[in-house]
Amino acid sequence: MKHTSSRRAFCISTAILSLAASVPALSGLAQAADETIKLGIVAPMSGPNARYGAFSMHGAELAVKDINAAGGIDGRQIELFNADSQGTPVEGVSATRRLIDEDEVAYIIGDVSSSVTLAMQPVAEDAGVLLLNAASSNPKITYGAGVGGYKWTFRNYPTDENRAFVVAKYAAEQRGFSKFAVLSVDSDYGRSAIEFTKKYLPEFKGEILSEDYYKEGEVDFRSVLAKIRDNGAQAIIMYGLADTTPIVARQMVEIGLAGKVTLIGNGEFNTEKTIKSAPSALEGAVEAAAWLPAFDSPESKAFVEKFTTEYKEAPNNHAYVHWDTVNLLAKAIQQAGSADREKVRDALSKIKYKSPVGEVTFDDHNQARLPMILLQIENGKPSVKGAYTADIQYPAQ
Repeated sequence: MKHTSSRRAFCISTAILSLAASVPALSGLAQAADETIKLGIVAPMSGPNARYGAFSMHGAELAVKDINAAGGIDGRQIELFNADSQGTPVEGVSATRRLIDEDEVAYIIGDVSSSVTLAMQPVAEDAGVLLLNAASSNPKITYGAGVGGYKWTFRNYPTDENRAFVVAKYAAEQRGFSKFAVLSVDSDYGRSAIEFTKKYLPEFKGEILSEDYYKEGEVDFRSVLAKIRDNGAQAIIMYGLADTTPIVARQMVEIGLAGKVTLIGNGEFNTEKTIKSAPSALEGAVEAAAWLPAFDSPESKAFVEKFTTEYKEAPNNHAYVHWDTVNLLAKAIQQAGSADREKVRDALSKIKYKSPVGEVTFDDHNQARLPMILLQIENGKPSVKGAYTADIQYPAQ
């Protein structure tokens, strides 16, 4: 029955196309059916990371809205679909399959969580659907992409290895820190960031005095912070969740660590909301980010203004990287001169894309070469200390 149905659909389609070729009006209708470019977003729309998913979706929506309003990509409009990963690999795989099988998307941007993205890769590869990651930082994603295996996976985001090196180097050379404590989220992201930090700390004569991880939703850090207070650490290396940072910062004040031990790493230390939660604990915090609202470029400022007007709140990093990645994909489709997936993949591998933070190109692992912005909280505000690029040392094949 299924075979007969497919054959019938093919015959009907052939008949329509044959008729369309001889009747101009029908020809226009047949072409119109091919004009929509289907793009899927996989992100956590529910669960503990739903905040990230909402920002991701808003960033993508804003880019699609602007592209379509400007006439689309060579006249083709983008049709945007979303699927909820709930921040888990199992649900992420299900979401990816729904987008491919039911919505028939040609391109997918996702996920925020590295563990979800790693699970999505083989699904996209089997389907020959381009998976363009915008926010996962685990190096394994592009260790295994391009010449590493997955030809259909690209990433437009720095890796934990980039970030760990940049932060460790700055903390040691510019701040004089050599003794560190770890307090990071217990996830692929949090643990892999610390592993890379350990890889580079010996270069800067640094040592880790204590190492602790927290679960999503955990709210009491007093015992860990008391241990850190007593062990002589100069800085806390934190690669964690944005919603957890204010809780940790307020408890640092309670324990007496504020102004004595500095937060370094990544956990949205730079947002106004986070800084206001405990200004004395956030003062001096060091963070490496793919982007931040204070970045001084005309394109970045225009994005912040447009996003804030549209959604009545300032964008975060996830909003920006999804907005930027939709624009990157649009440019690749335009340069390919076609929405054919293989042509777009080839165009993406060769692209020189001007982003608001600098030029983006891809290496042979389909990993974007792009700068990371290093900032420090000074007098209650993020101060940009520079943009740094670090080459990735891939494991031997």
